[in-house]
Amino acid sequence: MRHHWQTLIEFDKQHIWHPYTSLSHPSPVFAIESASGVRLKLADGTELIDGMSSWWAAIHGYNHPVLNTAIEHQLKSMSHVMFGGLTHQPAIDLAKKLIDITHADLQHVFFADSGSVSVEVAIKMAIQYWASQNRPEKQRLLTIKNGYHGDTFGAMAVCDPDNGMHHLFNNLLAKHLFAQSPDCSNNEHADKAAIKEFEGLLKDNVSSIAAVILEPLVQGAGGMRFYSAAYLKKIRELCDEYNVLLILDEIATGFGRTGTLFAYEQADIAPDILCVGKALTGGYLSLAATLCSSKVANGIGDGEYPTLMHGPTFMANPLACAVANASLDLLLNSPWQKAVTRIEQQLSSELEACRSLSAVKDVRVKGAIGVIELHKPVDIHWMQPRFVELGVWVRPFSNLVYVMPPYIIEESDLTCVTAAMKQVVSEIN
Repeated sequence: MRHHWQTLIEFDKQHIWHPYTSLSHPSPVFAIESASGVRLKLADGTELIDGMSSWWAAIHGYNHPVLNTAIEHQLKSMSHVMFGGLTHQPAIDLAKKLIDITHADLQHVFFADSGSVSVEVAIKMAIQYWASQNRPEKQRLLTIKNGYHGDTFGAMAVCDPDNGMHHLFNNLLAKHLFAQSPDCSNNEHADKAAIKEFEGLLKDNVSSIAAVILEPLVQGAGGMRFYSAAYLKKIRELCDEYNVLLILDEIATGFGRTGTLFAYEQADIAPDILCVGKALTGGYLSLAATLCSSKVANGIGDGEYPTLMHGPTFMANPLACAVANASLDLLLNSPWQKAVTRIEQQLSSELEACRSLSAVKDVRVKGAIGVIELHKPVDIHWMQPRFVELGVWVRPFSNLVYVMPPYIIEESDLTCVTAAMKQVVSEIN
């Protein structure tokens, strides 16, 4: 068996791209055989406690009987059918659920097949809204630096233009506007200097701006930065004052991760367009959605260009919708707020000791997200196997060692994760 997997991993290294890796200098990969609860079982029998929820998604853990049953039940009727001209119960039920749990202004749902695509759709909605209002010149977006919204071309164009992953493509991307990021060292107050710059860009370019796009409260892959609800609330006020749409990207933060069901709730605001994904299906299948207000939907539908020109082949896949319905029911019927609060308190308590380590620049926690920021980029070729040796799955990037565990993780297992984080960071020279 060991020789078998060594052969397969060698093939993998030579022929298969993994996220953000080089085939010439491949990062370490570990063959996984199964997953259950918060544990990943490798092919050699090693068990790892999962600290990543498979990039925010597996909030209920793995191999959950309720979600398995939802998939099995739906499989007996149909696994997929085109959404062009057809509809089905799982999609209708899911749309109802999403409308019910989001802000009352959000009444319309477009199902996408990934988070990046949901952002693409949001951008199309915003630009098409203004075209339908006879304002075709409004095609630019305003955002903040250190953001991340996906890897497709429309989404890349609103990721950080300098420090992000996509600077290589800058000459091909649409040219949007970037304000400085708000201060993430104070999560209580709005950053007045950042707001002033943001408003200046908005005021000077309002004739060409279709929408503002932000990750509310938590900037994810752009730096795992947390900023205040007061800043977000002020951005909503500025969008209203200057009459531009507000797109909120809650693909990572949605469904409880920050302590409220959606992060925007902490600022007591509503977006005009909302993107959700990742945890939508509990990590089982790729599915995302773009929700919008009636103002946006009717503004497009009653205008000169009434047809939204987007339609993924696997749009509203019945299997994905069925498991998303089950995942949302599972979440809403669980004490998820208590679980997230418990995780937040434990992460804050157990990671704080890392602040005194020489390699550490900052330690921060928001909801069920814990971040250790280092002074220097991590050596993934050393650090990833080291975490495996310690029995946990943590996937660092850039200069960040961070976790967002499944909500079901027990206190003892989370302690194993945080202990491994402290141990690994302490070993950095």
